[in-house]
Amino acid sequence: MDIKSRIFAWLAGIFSPVSAIIAVAMLPIFELRLAIPLGLFVFHLPLVTVFTLSIIGNCIPILPLLLFFKYFFQAIQSWRYIGKFFRWWFKHVEHKSKSIERWGFWGLVIFVGIPLPGTGAWTGVLAATLYKMEIKKAFLANALGVILAGIIVSVICVVSPELAQSLVSFVQQK
Repeated sequence: MDIKSRIFAWLAGIFSPVSAIIAVAMLPIFELRLAIPLGLFVFHLPLVTVFTLSIIGNCIPILPLLLFFKYFFQAIQSWRYIGKFFRWWFKHVEHKSKSIERWGFWGLVIFVGIPLPGTGAWTGVLAATLYKMEIKKAFLANALGVILAGIIVSVICVVSPELAQSLVSFVQQK
C-alpha cells in the first residue's frame, strides 16, 4: 500500500467520514479540491452531502483568518525561515491576484472560485488582506468563491471521475 492509501486508511480509521471531509476542506492547499473527491471516491457519500460538508469546512476558517491574518503575518514575517516562506507567498499571491485589484469583489470571487493550485479561500483571504478589502465584503466574496469552486469540482467529479482522480492524484478509487 502506498503512502497516499495509508493516509486515507488512517483518516478513515480515526475520523468519521463527515469529520474527515470537513477537516480536509479546512486545510490550506487541499481545501474542498480534495475534500469533495475524498468524500465521493473514498467514503462513497452522496454528492449533496459531500458538497455541503466541503463548503462548510472550507468556509469555517475564512472569518478567523480575515480577522487575524494581518496581525499574524506581521509577527511571523520576522521569523527566520518561516518568515522567508511567507514573504515569498505574499509576493506570489500579489502577483497572481491582479484580477482582485482590477475587479475588486467579483475578482476575488473568481480568484477563489477557479479551482487551481494556489487560488482557494486561504489565498483569497490573504489577497483580500493585501488589498485592504472590508471584512464583510471579503468574507462574502470568499464564501461565494468557495461555492463556485465546489460546483466546479463537483461537476468534474460527476462528469469525469477519471479526470477528477487525475487532477487530485491523492484520491484513489477502491
